[in-house]
Amino acid sequence: MSASIAWRAGLRARVPPSRPSSLFPRRYPGAARYASESAPVQQAAAETVKQSAKEVPKKAARGSRKILYGTTLAVTLLVGYIYGTDTRASIHRYLVVPLIRQLFPDAEDAHHVGVDSLKFLYQYGLHPRERGNPDNDGALTTEVFGYTLANPIGISAGLDKHADIPDALLDLGPAIVEVGGTTPLPQDGNPKPRVFRVPSQNAMINRYGLNSKGADHMAAVLKQRVRDFAYAAGLGEHELAEQRVLDGEANVPPGSLVPGKLLAVQVAKNKLTPDGDIDAITRDYVYCVDRVARYADIVVVNVSSPNTPGLRDLQAAGPLTKILTGVVSAAKNVERKTKPYVMVKVSPDEDSEEQMSGICEAVWKSGVDGVIVGNTTNRRPAALPEGYTLSSKEQQTMKETGGYSGPQLFGRLVSLVGRYRHMLDQGPPSGEVTSTGPDGEEVAVHPASQPRKVLFASGGITTGQQARQVLDAGASVAMMYTGIVYGGVGTVTRVKQELREEMQKK
Repeated sequence: MSASIAWRAGLRARVPPSRPSSLFPRRYPGAARYASESAPVQQAAAETVKQSAKEVPKKAARGSRKILYGTTLAVTLLVGYIYGTDTRASIHRYLVVPLIRQLFPDAEDAHHVGVDSLKFLYQYGLHPRERGNPDNDGALTTEVFGYTLANPIGISAGLDKHADIPDALLDLGPAIVEVGGTTPLPQDGNPKPRVFRVPSQNAMINRYGLNSKGADHMAAVLKQRVRDFAYAAGLGEHELAEQRVLDGEANVPPGSLVPGKLLAVQVAKNKLTPDGDIDAITRDYVYCVDRVARYADIVVVNVSSPNTPGLRDLQAAGPLTKILTGVVSAAKNVERKTKPYVMVKVSPDEDSEEQMSGICEAVWKSGVDGVIVGNTTNRRPAALPEGYTLSSKEQQTMKETGGYSGPQLFGRLVSLVGRYRHMLDQGPPSGEVTSTGPDGEEVAVHPASQPRKVLFASGGITTGQQARQVLDAGASVAMMYTGIVYGGVGTVTRVKQELREEMQKK
């Protein structure tokens, strides 16, 4: 302790005592010795203080403006994002659709731009989607194939030919999305131009001819989609994780991967497969089923496209029964706990009693689960409203070869749905139904013991009132295609809201 005191005392002794500042002011370079010398310095200092005082609010103002501009920009971007990605936004119907039509006179180019845009936007979460979960009220809930669907609205095949955007389409609000059709081998379809608009009628004529990248390509796309889902769900990214999703361990349908929704995949034959070789044609369909059915909730057999020569001839009872039997058998062999359901898409032009009876016979004999009525038509319906005269350009367009689609098909659609509902409910005309037994043998069963055949309606549906009409006629789902082309990405949301209002009138 004494050593410490002595060390501090010695330290203080070595430090010279400070002098009072009042008596001995410190000198520093440039300091004034007299008052007359200090005046300019004091004036300069005062000016500096004044200038600084002026600069402070200026800097503060500039900082405030930057914050204000930044905040305004951020809020604008946020509001624009929320509005622009909401299917209820009128911009999609009244600005985007006319703009695309103006920028891309060729309808197929517009189609590609629409698909590519949705695909790109979906990757970054900027795609339109239905907000607020309007289906949560349960008003539109329906039962299809044992699934409880959020609503009875679907999107038909043709919008997404190669399964590029099934998830983006599901986010638009439908309970069912149909992709395809796909053929066994890639094919280009018919020469261009092959898609034409009839704007005054909100209608289209197309002769795509089932352009497809092939079943192997679609299977690879859908497989990767399931793998990505499995990884995101924490199940891994290997084949076992994929199988776990397909077997229902993720508690979602194996096709749509979304509760309350289903994915349908349409299959067809190649154009070059001989029309008269039913065995070869059946192999085409089975090949597609073997590749893509694993990733589908519903397999749709397309025998009704008007743009593939000879395809509609397959709707005769004999050929159709053989094809559908092969497809049903292949679907039952899919390596998955729950098997995909099988539907057949039929033409609205085969509407005689004999033709429809033959189709129903094939449906019952083959064990197909349901029918989609219908497809595009080779007929050219009268313009709407009654008495309206098409422009010379549209009159020329109406002469183009291909399938016609648009609101003009709706009247016949309601009639066909009612007739198919009645025929299918009566059972097969022959009164005989066979089913595959446990050992693979065909056994006779009573029609009444079989599940009721499901009907989907497709053709000219553009409003909620029309959707209700086809549902009342016996359909379980109302599907749209051309209505979305002209109405934009908010069409499904609008139709569902109109359907809710129709249901409340009951």
